[in-house]
Amino acid sequence: MKIDFGKTVGKIKPMHAVNNIPLVGISEGMHHYVGDAGMPFVRLHDTGGAYGMNRYVDIANIFRNWDADENDPASYDFAFTDWLLEAIDKQNAKIFYRLGATIENAQHIRAYNIYPPKNNIKWATICEKIIAHYNEGWADGYWLGIEYWEIWNEPDNFPDIRDNCMWKGTFEEYMELYKVTSRHLKGKYPNLKIGGYSSCGFYSLIENGFVGAANSSERTDYFIECFHKFMGYVKEYDLPLDFFSWHSYSEVEKNIVYEEYVHKQLEDYGYPNTESILNEWNPGTHRQGTLADSAYICDMMLTMQNTTCDMLMYYNGAVYGAYNGLYNPVTKEPYKAYYAIKAFDQLYQLKNQAEVTDLPEGVSCVAAVDGEKKAVVITNMGEKKSISIDTGSRDNFSVYRLNEKQSLEFDCTGEATGEMVLDQYETVLLVKA
Repeated sequence: MKIDFGKTVGKIKPMHAVNNIPLVGISEGMHHYVGDAGMPFVRLHDTGGAYGMNRYVDIANIFRNWDADENDPASYDFAFTDWLLEAIDKQNAKIFYRLGATIENAQHIRAYNIYPPKNNIKWATICEKIIAHYNEGWADGYWLGIEYWEIWNEPDNFPDIRDNCMWKGTFEEYMELYKVTSRHLKGKYPNLKIGGYSSCGFYSLIENGFVGAANSSERTDYFIECFHKFMGYVKEYDLPLDFFSWHSYSEVEKNIVYEEYVHKQLEDYGYPNTESILNEWNPGTHRQGTLADSAYICDMMLTMQNTTCDMLMYYNGAVYGAYNGLYNPVTKEPYKAYYAIKAFDQLYQLKNQAEVTDLPEGVSCVAAVDGEKKAVVITNMGEKKSISIDTGSRDNFSVYRLNEKQSLEFDCTGEATGEMVLDQYETVLLVKA
């Protein structure tokens, strides 16, 4: 494996962003983990649990009486969301704000906040006022400079409205909401990034040898049908689309295929500069708490760094729940996976990606450089092996290992030239000493 720190091949992208922070009631005791790992963005969706305690982020939690005056600050309840966004800001993470509703998995009994708005213009105005509160100080608000504003989440969740736990309307109704809201917000705030729609994904693609890349079904085919409807609609009406967000709970080989497809389609529809953001991903809840999970997560970040994907946002950075793989919900201590994110941040801090060639099979690696500062992250997905590293210099590097015995702990200092033995699922961080 060769690393040429003198040759840069691009910028290190925010591949280690997350959904949510480790909320435990209203305690701030675990929030420091966000800052300690340098998580660059926190997306706010499903915040606070299945219904967000009926307090956080969601439009219905902030604007609690639909019949109220949307231009009156007294109509808004920002209290809990203010507290949350202040907590995130303290950790120097940026906010990615989802405008809409939390998933309602019990919607078969009754749905509450996932119906299309009664009036799209009013709904768009409410979104405008939320932005004004957090970016322009409106209603005793803040100047947080939140750049990304996402319109809804997974309106394509099920083709049958009766089964859809995210949107109790037709997809055509969602597109109308997107049209009204994106135009309104872009008109008011031209410098902000407006987009959507958090597509459920591209699992049924037949691309690059993946025949039915996941479980192809009427539902997964519907995801792709909606994508093309949306892109055609956006093009027809010349709508703002600063970013397109999508989801995948597949492993990295399939995610590469999905990203290639998204990138090509955005170009074909005439949106080559629209960011592609995979803002919900998780390589497998069955590995939660294991070293293997940390390796799959790190491999995903390292590998997707070398694709056209602009950002990854792991689901989920909260404490409780089936998809929350960063923290032990009983001990409140970080799992191994957390340290994979912390390792990637060492690359992100250096900004510039250095060239890496001749990777051994089963090994992923990204190197970064900023002047004399250098860092390398290596993950071994295969069997235990000895790898040869050539940096072309005699620089000394501090070595940190993430394995069954260590959690990114200091191992030794020495030249990063020669042989290094890596166990299966081991991650190594090299930092120029």
